[in-house]
Amino acid sequence: MDTLSPPKHARWPYISTGHLPEAGTVQDLVREAHARFRSNNEGENSKVYPTLERAPSDLFGVCIADTSGQIYAAGDTDYEFTIMSVSKPFVFALICDVIGPEEARDKLGANATGLAFNSLGAVEKTPDGRTNPMVNAGAIATTSLVPGASGADKWKFIRDGLSKFAGRTLLLNEEVYASASATNFRNRGLARLLQSYDRIYSHPKEATDLYTRQCSLNVCARDLAVMGATLADGGVNPLTRQRVVDVSVCHYTLAVMATAGLYETSGDWLYDIGLPGKSGVGGGIVAVSPGKGGFGTFAPRLDAAGNSVKGQLAAKFLSQNLGMDLFVSNAET
Repeated sequence: MDTLSPPKHARWPYISTGHLPEAGTVQDLVREAHARFRSNNEGENSKVYPTLERAPSDLFGVCIADTSGQIYAAGDTDYEFTIMSVSKPFVFALICDVIGPEEARDKLGANATGLAFNSLGAVEKTPDGRTNPMVNAGAIATTSLVPGASGADKWKFIRDGLSKFAGRTLLLNEEVYASASATNFRNRGLARLLQSYDRIYSHPKEATDLYTRQCSLNVCARDLAVMGATLADGGVNPLTRQRVVDVSVCHYTLAVMATAGLYETSGDWLYDIGLPGKSGVGGGIVAVSPGKGGFGTFAPRLDAAGNSVKGQLAAKFLSQNLGMDLFVSNAET
């Protein structure tokens, strides 16, 4: 199926979205979301890496960045944590911008797996080894497409690109990177399995290392909101006004986020919240309301699927109360 795109950097003639309410209302509701859910103690920190397990469990930050660059924040929105899987949609967007959306789908896939984020079976149950860029197998395949003559060049492409999404230079958490590199046996196995299907496009070891690095960048909830707002604003960072990716890339990135951004619970997320979103075991969640803005939250207590409990609650409350839900409509009067 051919993809439909406007001319390079052009605007879509019509879109289905409007604007957020006035600024005071948005800030009040962000504060209310934080106050409502900050005492929730469900879930537990990830035990994947010691740094994640050590994070203070009661930390909670909620942030919205609108497409004009206005920031609305409450709680621990400047606390830095590792981006983990929240990096996936942004690296996919960078790759989609380089190779085009149709080649990206042909090489990576776009359908939900319905399985855990690091499932080997997700690769094996498909006839051609393609999964989705929002699960580990698809994300490692995505990273294997990063351009560059050397590993250093490829890492620069990733870090510079994610930094442009955030509007500031993002730094590597060396402790998490070292810990992850020493224990990422599952991802190494996924890379080798992808190789057997001809679905990895550089050396498996290099691709796995680059993927591990991208997941080990430090961000804060404010960064995630700005990164989401960049996708909401047609690929232009609302703070720097720098174009990061082409306007058409945002559509395809949000599509794969909607299908698999919260792994096997993506259907429940979309049912409740009505927005493309992406979670990570570091406790971050990003969500995007096209034309309106981005939502970023940090709270390290996770549910069984590896998604932030407080982040999901705040996302549902704000999506409903700020008119961000893409599936809500009113009868014409």
